[in-house]
Amino acid sequence: MNNQQEAWAWTHQAMQKVQAENNRSADTHLYKVELPAHWGVDLYIKDESCHRTGSLKHRLARSLFLFALVNGWIHEGTTVVEASSGSTAVSEAYFAQLLGLDFVAVMTRSTSPEKVALIESFGGRCHFVDAADEVYSAAAAIAAETNGHYMDQFTYAERATDWRGNNNIAESIFSQISHERFPEPAWVVVGAGTGGTSATIGRYIRYHGHSTQLAVADPEGSAFYPAWKNSDMSVVTGRSSRIEGIGRPRVEPSFVPGVIDTMIEIPDAASVAAMIHFRELAGMSAGPSTGTNLWGVWQLVAAMVATGERGSIVTLMCDGGERYAGSYNNPVWLAEKGLDPAPHLATIADFFATGRWDG
Repeated sequence: MNNQQEAWAWTHQAMQKVQAENNRSADTHLYKVELPAHWGVDLYIKDESCHRTGSLKHRLARSLFLFALVNGWIHEGTTVVEASSGSTAVSEAYFAQLLGLDFVAVMTRSTSPEKVALIESFGGRCHFVDAADEVYSAAAAIAAETNGHYMDQFTYAERATDWRGNNNIAESIFSQISHERFPEPAWVVVGAGTGGTSATIGRYIRYHGHSTQLAVADPEGSAFYPAWKNSDMSVVTGRSSRIEGIGRPRVEPSFVPGVIDTMIEIPDAASVAAMIHFRELAGMSAGPSTGTNLWGVWQLVAAMVATGERGSIVTLMCDGGERYAGSYNNPVWLAEKGLDPAPHLATIADFFATGRWDG
């Protein structure tokens, strides 16, 4: 066996390991969240926290590794490097460990300690930078220094996943909701970190001819919302999002604005309030990006109630609240960051009491 054959044999075995991991994994749950019956709107939340690595990014990491393997970018002994706000790095560390590869995550110092601990628990190493816009060059530099591979989720997220189907998250949603009273959702609501999830779902909706609309909830200060609103992909905000996992200082290559029907800009404190309220409403502890989604959901529900439209909405629980015990779930930390959820909790309470949105 020559060197090329040996390299291919390792790649083949690596792909089998990743695909076997997928075969061993059950789909994530789609839960119905009870709303006032007279509203005529059903809400479903897809719980992505039940993946082995605890977040929506498990799907992306699996796809990115398979994409890199089939393209010949990862070989035996390759150091894998990623720029990540946390959850993608956790999932990629897991897959790197599965394949016996070294992994380095480049992230801002503000990343939650819980996520850092998870990355390290899967054998990964963390490299910290001060600002979100520094992660790209730092990751590329480390990959060059180690003769490794920079995964670059922000470029490849929208192309590594087969948006036509093949067990992607959109296909899963539409399959799981197919026996409900409103089997074609009026809206699917997601956030945008790379833009890959919104690209996959939006393309799937259009490819399969669904009437469902796609809404993207974006945290304040992110470049995605103004870029979509003004049709200007050159927007740069130069600031880190305070909602981990979503919002970016620049428009990422995987963001596909043409598949998005509406975007909603969400105040950071409102994301926290919706996260807190969801725990009381559904008994589920979610992270702040789920709160961002839900603040957008409540506005869409209110609009449907106001017009008498009956139907369903689906959104994602991106990860669990246990990852944010020292931050978004800590009142002292919130006060230090100037995030006061109280006024927004009052808005949600008024909404549930009246069915009207005054936020």
